[in-house]
Amino acid sequence: MGAFDDPDIHHGILESLSIGLCVIDLQKRIVLWSDGAERITGRRRHEVIGHSCVGEALLHCDHQDCEWCHEDCPLAQAMKTSQPVEALAFVFHKNGHEIPVHARAAPVRNAHGSIIGAVATFEEQQPILSGDHRGQSENHPGCVDEITGVASRVMMQAHLREALATFAEFRIPVAVLQLRLEGLNQFRSRFGPDAASSLLRLVARTLESTVWVTDFVGKWNADEFLVILNGCREDALQSVRERVRRMLASDGIEWWGERHSLPVSIGQVSAELGDTLEILMQRLENSISGAAGRATAIAPKDEETPKS
Repeated sequence: MGAFDDPDIHHGILESLSIGLCVIDLQKRIVLWSDGAERITGRRRHEVIGHSCVGEALLHCDHQDCEWCHEDCPLAQAMKTSQPVEALAFVFHKNGHEIPVHARAAPVRNAHGSIIGAVATFEEQQPILSGDHRGQSENHPGCVDEITGVASRVMMQAHLREALATFAEFRIPVAVLQLRLEGLNQFRSRFGPDAASSLLRLVARTLESTVWVTDFVGKWNADEFLVILNGCREDALQSVRERVRRMLASDGIEWWGERHSLPVSIGQVSAELGDTLEILMQRLENSISGAAGRATAIAPKDEETPKS
């Protein structure tokens, strides 16, 4: 028997992978957990092997209403459909916050072709958006917001006009999210400008790590951000908004030994034929005004922000 014919060798290779790798059986119990999965989630093998991936809510995605396990789960989707699944998903870290990942899942079959479980790989979504966009405009004054490092209002207006022109000519869909930190002025008055700036930077980083590289994140007003979702269809906008809401719900800063956060209102709009920048932004303003009463609180997160 050759060295690589030993099943233990195969098992060891899979466990040593630096990307996240998870294998579950038909009862959705975890049977394999790689080194990368430990690193990304903070959960060691002995903490997850034999436990239900559903019960632990380890991995879920944007697919709506998964009938298999009532969770948005690429692994369950792969077993149910007998087909590979690729999705932007979320891994729950041991500390409680969500980590955006690119997940690929596929059914696992035995020698007779019967499905006996599923395997998923997941890799962290790197916040490469800001680096790419700032690299294009960092030499132009006024293009980058000085506090957060994301695109400024002027730059976001330019991106919006370009996206609307592309939509009008080629019908490539575009959607926009507007996010408002409710009570930021009072927060700044109580804790000082450094605390407010720290919270704004945290929100900006979260937004950048949550959306795709083709999207744009920028500062719109003192207490508002915009996210331009290029290629986002109207029927997918709600799930993207929910993804952003979930990620922001785990955000908060530590300031002089205490956790602080603010509610966030989120408005959404999809581009329509005939939209100008002014028309689009008016509809978006109406949307966020209606959402103000349903603002999502930013909850504390196990991430320390350095005190000044």
